[in-house]
Amino acid sequence: MAELILGQVLRFEGNPMVEGPGAARHSSRGGVLVEGGLIRAVGEADDLRRAHPGAVVTDMGDALLSAGFVDAHAHYPQTAIIASWGKRLIDWLNSYTFPEEMRFADPSHAAEIASRYFDLVLVNGTTTVCSYCTIHPESVEAFFAEAARRGLRAYAGKTCMDRDTAPEGLRDTARSAYDDSKRLLQQWHGRGRLSYVVTPRFSPTSTEDQLAALGALWAEYPDCLMQTHLSEQTDEIAWVKSLYPEARDYLDTYERHGLVGPGALFGHAIHLEPRERERLREADASLIHCPTSNTFIGSGLFDMDGLARGGHRIGLATDTGGGSSFSMLRTMAAAYEVAQLRHRALHASELWWLATQGSARALRAEGRIGNLAPGMEADIIAIDLASTPAIAQRATRAGDIWEALFPTIMMGDDRAIRAVWVAGARVAA
Repeated sequence: MAELILGQVLRFEGNPMVEGPGAARHSSRGGVLVEGGLIRAVGEADDLRRAHPGAVVTDMGDALLSAGFVDAHAHYPQTAIIASWGKRLIDWLNSYTFPEEMRFADPSHAAEIASRYFDLVLVNGTTTVCSYCTIHPESVEAFFAEAARRGLRAYAGKTCMDRDTAPEGLRDTARSAYDDSKRLLQQWHGRGRLSYVVTPRFSPTSTEDQLAALGALWAEYPDCLMQTHLSEQTDEIAWVKSLYPEARDYLDTYERHGLVGPGALFGHAIHLEPRERERLREADASLIHCPTSNTFIGSGLFDMDGLARGGHRIGLATDTGGGSSFSMLRTMAAAYEVAQLRHRALHASELWWLATQGSARALRAEGRIGNLAPGMEADIIAIDLASTPAIAQRATRAGDIWEALFPTIMMGDDRAIRAVWVAGARVAA
């Protein structure tokens, strides 16, 4: 039976990063009609009530209805080590990440963390994630099994590392990376709402043979995405140059092995050379901004304004557990703060677009998720715009929806998430 969800409605008919806030559409009393896991209609509440008298009505009052958040870069195996103190990237990996990831050879541990991870992101309004797993196939199977059980649209892949810069317990080989990834891809890709992502961790932990093998796999399955890291910290870039002295720059370590193109997701991309920026734009690859991670481990300030004006495809992400929050609200707030430090005040419409339709676009899924429109998958959240006394007193002075929404972006947390629907089924409140 159809369900008619009523409230304020926020949707996009364009990209506010390019077109300004007018690309968004807001209704103060609207609705979304859901049936069979899809959005069937979006419009004014009274019109939808008249047109669909048999629908079950769920009235969320003044709550703001939006597409669920899309987190375009995360590491679910790092759930238990989020907010670990005092390290930059390389030391952080060795001190916290790698020891924790070794535990994911145990299927029961992988299943426990996968379940906990999805509990944490759903209560924060995130309905789609793109995650790295570990080198263990068990970690991929646990992630996808849990996502399938919950009916989520989710993206993930086996993280591949064969260079001796990674600890012995977390190394595979070029051959096993290809074989394991292909088997997992064939098992999970396109199954329900699941998508496999070819996943070399990053150039410092993969040999050229492994990067070539994964480039060959991606060429065999070009409808998959490919995710990796790029230019996160300056000492990481120096490390890459020492390992790949023949490469023109960091991006070239991927480019020479067929790992740059449409469907490539490059996490961080902070310290880009001019050639890299131009090549990434030309290739229509996606750049994934991870602001809480970039500040937490001291990486640098992403050039949102320059890259957006340059025509790059940009998504937004928590990067848990290098990122310090599971919340895309906190991530939007951090993106605003980072942009301010680069003398660009991101508008609330731009921030919300980045966390929904922008990230969906980065994943090449903007026609399925990240917006409220007929035919889209019914991943919907209801946002309380007065979830705390501090937010409520600020929102009462709002002159428009953006002034009402911005305090929630800057100060909101899981208390702002009144309800979550995944494929039309209500799953959290």
